[in-house]
Amino acid sequence: MSDYFNRILVVDDEERIRRLLKMYLEKEGYEIEEAEDGETALSLAMNRDYALILLDVMLPGIDGIEVCTRLRQVKATPIVMLTAKGEEMNRVQGFEVGADDYVVKPFSPREVIYRVKAILRRSSATAFLTKEMNTSNSIVFPHLIIEHDAHRVTAGGQEVSLTPKEYELLHYLAISPDKVFSREELLKDVWNYEFFGDLRTVDTHVKRLREKLNKVSTEAASMITTVWGVGYKLEVPK
Repeated sequence: MSDYFNRILVVDDEERIRRLLKMYLEKEGYEIEEAEDGETALSLAMNRDYALILLDVMLPGIDGIEVCTRLRQVKATPIVMLTAKGEEMNRVQGFEVGADDYVVKPFSPREVIYRVKAILRRSSATAFLTKEMNTSNSIVFPHLIIEHDAHRVTAGGQEVSLTPKEYELLHYLAISPDKVFSREELLKDVWNYEFFGDLRTVDTHVKRLREKLNKVSTEAASMITTVWGVGYKLEVPK
C-alpha cells in the first residue's frame, strides 16, 4: 500500500476529464483514485487519507460544495475545486466552505499540475518557513497565539479552527508583523503561484480568516489590516 502523501482523489462526473487528469498526474508520479459522484467521493475521502482532492463543483447527487462542507468538519485535506467558466459564485462558495484553491474549466493540464505541486510543495510545514522561523516555534501576541509545532491558533483564549491555507496565510503574516505584503507577494509565497492565480483568492481567504478570528476575539481579527491600494499586514497592537 502506497504512502498517502502521494495519493490524489480526482472527483468529476465526466470520465474524459478524470482520464485526462489521471494520465497527467500519474506521469508526475502520483497515485490516482477516482470518484464520479459526490456520495462516492465523500465516502472515500472520509475513510481514506489523501494528499489532495481535485473536486468538481457540479456533481450528481451531492455537489462539490456540499462534499467540501462535510469533509471540512472532520478533515483538513487540501481541496482544489474544478469549476466551469462563469461559475464565479461557486468559486466564492468553495472558498467559503474551506476549499484551498480552484481551477477553471476548460483548463490546461499543465496549470492543474502546477497548482497541485504548489499546494503539495511543503514538508511538515510550508515552503516559506525555511526562510524565516520563530525560534520557539510559537508566535505570541496580546490577543493571538500561533503554536507552529501543533498548527494551533488561539485567539482571545479560545482555539480557532482554520483550514491549512488559512493557517499558512496567518502564519506568514505573523512572522513579519507590521510588514505590508501585496496580494501578488502573498499568492507567490503562500500559494506558490508565479504564473497562475486570481488575486481574489487572497481577498477571500483574508475575509474568512477575519471572520473566524472575530467569532472569538475582535481584537485578534482587527490585527489583520488592509492597506488600501497595497495589500495586507498583521498589525501588532501598540
